[in-house]
Formats: sequence, C-alpha cells, structure tokens
Amino acid sequence: MRLAFMGTPEFAVKALAELVASGHEIVCVYSQPPAPKGRGQVLSPSPVHSFAQSLGIEVRTPKSMKASDAIAEFQALDIDACIVVAYGQILKKEVLDHPPLGCFNLHASLLPRWRGAAPIQRAIMAGDTHTGVEVMRMSEGLDEGAIILTGREEITAEDTAQTLHDKLATLGASLLPVALAAIERGGAAGQEQVGEPTYAKKITSEEARIDWNRPARDLDFHIRGLSPFPGAWCLLQTPKGEQRLKVLMSRLTDEATGETPGTRLIGGLKIATGGGVIELLRVQREGKAAQDAADFLNGAALEPGDILL
Repeated sequence: MRLAFMGTPEFAVKALAELVASGHEIVCVYSQPPAPKGRGQVLSPSPVHSFAQSLGIEVRTPKSMKASDAIAEFQALDIDACIVVAYGQILKKEVLDHPPLGCFNLHASLLPRWRGAAPIQRAIMAGDTHTGVEVMRMSEGLDEGAIILTGREEITAEDTAQTLHDKLATLGASLLPVALAAIERGGAAGQEQVGEPTYAKKITSEEARIDWNRPARDLDFHIRGLSPFPGAWCLLQTPKGEQRLKVLMSRLTDEATGETPGTRLIGGLKIATGGGVIELLRVQREGKAAQDAADFLNGAALEPGDILL
C-alpha cells in the first residue's frame, strides 16, 4: 500500500520501521517541527523525522495541519491510507477524508479509557493492572474512532512509564501490518468504543510534585508513572537551601510508622507517608545524573528523621 505516516516521538519510530519492513511504500512522513533541545537549545528534528530522513523518505513539518496550504499539500498525495502514531496535532475532516481507505491511529491505551495525550503515564498513575494498544479508524473526535485491532499488556509492579512505553511501542508496531492487511481486504469497519471514557490530560510540573500525605501505594503509582519524564519530584533541604529531587523508581514496603509524612526512616531511603512506608530506589538531584539510593545517600546530608518536602 502507498501510505502517509504521521508521528513524532520515539514511540512512533518502531511503527514506521515495521511498516517499511512489511513492504509498504511510505510516500511521505509528517512530524512536528524541529524543537530546541539541550543546554544550547539547538533546533533538533524529532525521532521520527530523523529516522525517516535516514531512510530517504520525504519529511514534512508543518507548524499546523489546519493551515490551508498544509491541507492542500496533503490532499495532493497519491496514497491509499494514512497511519498516525503520536503525531501531536489534530487533523481536520479535509485531511481525514482524503485517503481512499481512511486514516488510522495507533493509540497506547484500551479505549475509551485514557483518550488523549498521556495514556501510558496515566494508566500507571491510576493503578491500572493492564493496558494495551489499539488501531482505530480516525474520526474528528479525540480518540473516538471505531477499533480495528487490539493488543493487551499487563502492568507490573516494576513497570515505569519508560518500560511500559517500550513494550507498547513494540506491541503496537506488530499490530499495524495485520490491521493494514484487514483494511486492504475491506474487512476493517471496526467496532465502536464501549464504556465511559476517561481522559489522559497532559501532566503539569506541579501535578508531578510528591505529596507525602498520600498513601504509599498511591505514591508508588505516581512515581513509576512519571518516570523518567517529567519525573515525580519533592524538595530536599541542603546547606545551600532547598533543592528539587526527582524520584525515578520506588517500591512498597510492608512497614508501618507513626512518623510525619516525608520523614526519612532508618534503613535505606525509606520515607514515611500518609499510609505506610515507601522506599525510594533511584533519584536524581537537580542538574545531576540519576543515582541509585545507596549512592545518593553516600553523598547526601540526609539523616534519619530529616524530612523531604
């Protein structure tokens, strides 16, 4: 099939690679415009942009797919279908209606649960025990289309947003050639979504802050769901004042304590919460590399009884 592909982050790279490996012709790739990165704020292409260029595929980076010129250029493409994976822009009806077979989206949740921008993080943060990926026929509504194909994935107590991202990216990429074969045969009308939708809104820095008054179980979900980006954080008291500390991995303990929430307990980097004790396994000081808890404690002026804010 002749395809257009729209995607931006690393999650979409495996999907594009699988489509190419399956023999489909990628006529054109759309990705978000290059963005400033690093300390030097140098404009850098997205992971999908870089990968497509390495394969010699034409890449377009319109600032808005709602602009009339961007729509006209898309409508000029001779394609059978369009595949969208975490592109980051809303597509108008004029775009959705152009490919003869339609536009199809690979989404990282079991719809209608977690429609929107941050489905992987939200699934872990909510304590979901499973999630998945779905190929859906796109409509004008936000992730409201009919489901063509579903893959399910368990969420374990060791999963972070990164590990779950990687598993779902691989699973989703494997579904696309199967879904496209069904679409090409004309047998992919899809099933309408059933159930009450929930929405995976973008995560703000303030929302990522750790509230030690919450139960340890909820904080474990919170920490793992935000690791490594944007990273759950708290404030560490230092001789130079307060410093932001990201927490990248944690685990529950079976201990109980009557200490003030946020208090460091004896033995490792165990912290009292509003219900139980949580052990922090990997942390990152502001401006420093991530460290295991033992290495962090060797260099940190943090004693039992001290409080994280």
